[in-house]
Amino acid sequence: MQYSVGVEYALHCLVYLIDVPSNDSIGIKDLAEFQGLPETFLSKVFGKLSKAGIVSSVPGVKGGYRLSRSPEDISFWDVVEAVEGRKPIFQCKNIKANGYLYRENCCVAPSFCTINSVMLSAEEKMRDDLRSKSLAWLNEELGSVLSKQIREDTRKYFSKRNT
Repeated sequence: MQYSVGVEYALHCLVYLIDVPSNDSIGIKDLAEFQGLPETFLSKVFGKLSKAGIVSSVPGVKGGYRLSRSPEDISFWDVVEAVEGRKPIFQCKNIKANGYLYRENCCVAPSFCTINSVMLSAEEKMRDDLRSKSLAWLNEELGSVLSKQIREDTRKYFSKRNT
């Protein structure tokens, strides 16, 4: 199982939108430049985030993006689902029905698949963990691992871009 780099890009960039005043926004170009990311790809990621209602776009020369909901209400899972879509990680192909005994019509394949059940259960546990972590939680964690100077310099970088 592997999520695309778009999930990482999204989570990193969304953190910068937390401190943006409600009447401001941050442009894709600025986010991409700050993170050293390709602007066109980040634009596609933010299109998905916008469609999912995580961010809203602000048109115009000083336009960009801002959070559509409070950071407490945006979970890691919301971001994963917006970027990756809703398909399950494990996709049962029901190969047990192709087994030798079932091909020979000796038996009837059971409708319940233990392997699928275990995989779906594990997936749900992962989703629950990702649902329990919000952007607000991430912001707090970053506050404890990054220096105050780095946090302040980051805020200054984006606030200068909006003036």
